Amino acid sequence: MSESPPTTPVCYRHPGRETYVRCTRCDRPICPDCMRAASVGHQCPECVNEGRRSVRPARTAFGGGAAGRHGYVTKALIAVNVLLMLLSIASDRGGDAAVGGRGFGGLLGGSTPLTDWGAVLGLAVFPDGTVGGVADGEWYRLVTAMFLHYGVLHLLLNMWALWVLGRSLEATLGPLRFLALYLIAGFGGNVAAYLFSAQNAATAGASTAVFGLFAGIFVIMRRLGRDTSAILPILVINLIFTFTVPSISIAGHLGGLVVGGLMALVLAYAPRSRRTLVQFAGGAIIVLILLALALFRTAQLLAG
Repeated sequence: MSESPPTTPVCYRHPGRETYVRCTRCDRPICPDCMRAASVGHQCPECVNEGRRSVRPARTAFGGGAAGRHGYVTKALIAVNVLLMLLSIASDRGGDAAVGGRGFGGLLGGSTPLTDWGAVLGLAVFPDGTVGGVADGEWYRLVTAMFLHYGVLHLLLNMWALWVLGRSLEATLGPLRFLALYLIAGFGGNVAAYLFSAQNAATAGASTAVFGLFAGIFVIMRRLGRDTSAILPILVINLIFTFTVPSISIAGHLGGLVVGGLMALVLAYAPRSRRTLVQFAGGAIIVLILLALALFRTAQLLAG
């Protein structure tokens, strides 16, 4: 009785392809198209995918995701600000704010219907006799104001600062923690403008959040033991502009700076064992305090 000749193994994913290569993990035959390089030998696609699921994703020093190195949140924030600038220009039909402002050939200053709708405003009576402002229930202004600008030059200055600071902070903190820092700092600056500005004075701009990023990068770099001497002169120059250039919201800039610094401290010094919980709780407490201050100001304006 003759023995049958040995059969050549075939790829488990492509039965028509003969192969002598086997996956080093599951030992199934794989053809060249299914081979995936591994630390030792080759693996099949299924074993590679299984290995990826079991590998813990890389995290930053502060618990954030490594995707922050791509700067997706920074780019998205810039895109939102630019889009709203275009909508602001489009909203001013027939007005003289051809590019969203009036000074410097329309590049700076001046309002549009969109900035009138979304800027921080305490309480005011409009020309048509209607009343509006945060104290009148328009709480959304404390958020929308950080995405609106008075003219293209105003927008460009803030977006340049966001591009420079944002990419570095996002890579260090991770996307979600960076976004939390940006939004809470911007919200804090807007609440400060609401607290300390005249009730009929409107303020807007990403400067509240940007100043929070200045404080944030200073705190984060100090926590990492890096040199911060290059940051201080830039921060001082921006503070000089804040106090010397007319029509700039001093309260908004300083409020964003302080709140951004506080949020950065929470992110940077949360204990590793309960880092995410402490960071979330710290951010929530800051937001609740800001809301309480806004409620206090609302009661003050309505009582007056």
